[in-house]
Amino acid sequence: MIDLGLARIGRLIKHTPQTWKAIHVAGTNGKGSICAYISAMLNAKGISCARFTSPHLLDRWDCIAINGKPVSESLFLEVEKQVKQRDVSENIGASEFELLTATAFEIFNRQKVEYGVVEVGLGGRLDATNTLKQKSVTVISKIGLDHQSFLGNTIEEIALQKAGIIRQGVPCVVDGSNQQSVLQVIERHAKETGASLQFPNATAVAEELAKSGETFEPHQIQNLAAAHLAFRLACPEHDAPLTSLLPAIKQLKWPGRLQKMSLENITGRQQDVLLDGAHNTQSAEALSGYVQRHLRSSGNPITWALAATQGKDMNGILSLLLQPGDQVVAVRFEPVEGMPWVKAADPKELLDLATQHGVDQSSVYSAGENVKDALTKASEMAGERPVVIAGSLYLVSSVLRLLREKSQDSSENAIWS
Repeated sequence: MIDLGLARIGRLIKHTPQTWKAIHVAGTNGKGSICAYISAMLNAKGISCARFTSPHLLDRWDCIAINGKPVSESLFLEVEKQVKQRDVSENIGASEFELLTATAFEIFNRQKVEYGVVEVGLGGRLDATNTLKQKSVTVISKIGLDHQSFLGNTIEEIALQKAGIIRQGVPCVVDGSNQQSVLQVIERHAKETGASLQFPNATAVAEELAKSGETFEPHQIQNLAAAHLAFRLACPEHDAPLTSLLPAIKQLKWPGRLQKMSLENITGRQQDVLLDGAHNTQSAEALSGYVQRHLRSSGNPITWALAATQGKDMNGILSLLLQPGDQVVAVRFEPVEGMPWVKAADPKELLDLATQHGVDQSSVYSAGENVKDALTKASEMAGERPVVIAGSLYLVSSVLRLLREKSQDSSENAIWS
């Protein structure tokens, strides 16, 4: 269930005094990447840190990382058991995400990290993570329309929920590429709260990257600029130019974000495919731009393997991704462990929308609930032309899990290292 509010999580963690400084990140798009970048910067300077992002990709515990590595299953289950016992003994009735958040915070304490980098689960103001104390800096990434049933029907209402993570006297880094009405909402709330806003200079970061010969996509530059500014504000004694941190950032693996990967073990396809968790119009716009620049440049049509969560604006997403001549395979992602409220959209609905956006009826295929069949069919339909898997982070999880099962090396290193 999704049941926003701070009362239950407050009771759940009241016996767990926070021993680490927090960097709290909210937003619609880019917040997970910003968390990963900040963590990489902290690690590069030898600062112990933990990261909590959601949803998990392969296993429930991989949403919690210590110094860049997913926490062990044994530690996660041990702490989770204690948290659940507390929930029952005190008759709290916490939600699944509240139990997970309390588990993460307790693990951070046990590992004696100096910093915890925490991604908001949903919204900000009433999200379980907003019980954080000792915030060193807050970050608000790009905001768009998503989760309207929980956060509000307008982008301004959603922005106010995200701004709820701001704290008095704590600097807040804000992605300045947000639309003006969003920035006005955040600025007004920051003034009322007594916090200063800081805007990263993405243009300067782009120039710095160009001089160093490094290539990042436009939205990645925006996220990297926000992460670097947040790092400098949180750790002024460890201030470092971005160029000195780039080696650690370039080593970072962030699955399901413009990830090039091989499906050879699953489908026999020789060419790499692109795997991306784009699941709203903003992230679809970024993915579409990448595909246009790198995959459609020679006139290639794209074969898409798509899934979606019920309630997402798939009409808006597909209007950005699809072009006449493309081919589409639709599938349901697997049930999400620990998140029973998440339901996959009907593949037929996705294919009906695809034909409305110019895809020929003869170029669509429903794989039902069989992700392997979807990947195999997409590979067959594409031949040597590009394949892109997108529409949901839960589809990303299903694909990565299938890849792990098929890999001779069943360790997580194939995904995370």
